[in-house]
Amino acid sequence: MGSLPHVVEDCFGLLKLYSDGSISRNPEVPCPTPLLDDDSVLYKDLLFDANRNLHLRLYKPSSSTSLEKLPILFYFHGGGFCFGSRTFPHFHNLCVRLTKAFNMLVVAPDHRLAPEHRLPAASDDACLALKWLQGQAAMHGKNVEDVDTWLTVVDFDRVFVLGDSSGGNLAHHLAVKLKAGSMELAPVRVRGYVLVAPFFGGIVRTKSELEQPSEAFWNLEMYDRFWRLSIPVGSTLDDPLVNPFGPCSQNLAEVPLDPILVVVGGGEILRDRLEDYATRLKQLGKKVEFVEVEGQQHGFFTDHPFSDVAEKVIQRLRDFILDNSN
Repeated sequence: MGSLPHVVEDCFGLLKLYSDGSISRNPEVPCPTPLLDDDSVLYKDLLFDANRNLHLRLYKPSSSTSLEKLPILFYFHGGGFCFGSRTFPHFHNLCVRLTKAFNMLVVAPDHRLAPEHRLPAASDDACLALKWLQGQAAMHGKNVEDVDTWLTVVDFDRVFVLGDSSGGNLAHHLAVKLKAGSMELAPVRVRGYVLVAPFFGGIVRTKSELEQPSEAFWNLEMYDRFWRLSIPVGSTLDDPLVNPFGPCSQNLAEVPLDPILVVVGGGEILRDRLEDYATRLKQLGKKVEFVEVEGQQHGFFTDHPFSDVAEKVIQRLRDFILDNSN
C-alpha cells in the first residue's frame, strides 16, 4: 500500500505543494490592510483574456473629463508569482495612490499563478495584457462602440509600465521583449519601465544576500522557495527568467531598451543584485536610473503607499514619467 502524499513546499500555510504534485490553497487573502475606496478614484474590472479567464482592473481620476487624454500606467503586482490579484487590498490601494498622484489611467492586470502555472505563464499573461490594450487602440480608430468607454479618452502614445517585486521581473522581460519603441504594440507606445525591487535571483549569491539574508519579514529561504514553486521543473536560479545576466541569458547588449528606473530599499536582501543589474545595463549604454531608498525593506512602497517615504518615491516616478513623455 503506497504512502499518502506529504507536503514538500509550504508557503505560510496559504499554499502547499504535495509529493504527488497536488496543490492546496487557502482562500483567505493574506493581507489585513483595509480596502481604500474614496470618491477621488473610480475603478472597474474587465475580462481581458477569455481563454485564460484573466481580468484586469481600470482606475481613473473621478475628476477626469472627456477633454483630456489620460496617459496610461500598467501596474504588475508582486507575490513571488505564486500569490496576488488586482483585488488584494494593498495592491488596490497602491493603484488608487498612483492614479491620484499621476492623473493617469492605471491598468492592473492579473496573471496566472504558480505552481499551477509555472513561468513563463506570468510573463506571457503580462504581454497579453498589453496586447489587449493594443486591440482597444486599434478599434478606437474604427469601431469606437467596441472600445471600453474609459479608453476613448486616453493617450495610447504615452504608456508606462510599473512592476513591483515579481511584477518588476515581468516589467524587465516586457522591456526586453518589446524593445525600444515597442513597435509590435503600435499604435500603443511604451515610454518607460519602472522596476520597484524586481524579483531576480542567481546561483551565485551577492554580498547583501550573504551578509543580510533576512529582513523583518522576508528571508532568502523564502525567496528560494518562491523560485522552486515558480520556475520550470528542473530549472535553476540561473534560468533567464530568474537571472537577467545569467550564463544562459540573452545578450542585452544587442537589445535596444526604453528607459528603465530601478527602485530598491537600502535594507533589502536583493539590494546588491539590483544595483548590479542597473550598473550592467548602464555599462551596455542603456538609459537606466538607480534609486536606493535608505533603510527601507522589501514591500515598503506597496505596503505603505501613503507614507512620507512612498511620497518621495512618487515624486521620483513623476519626474521619470515627465522626462520620458515626449
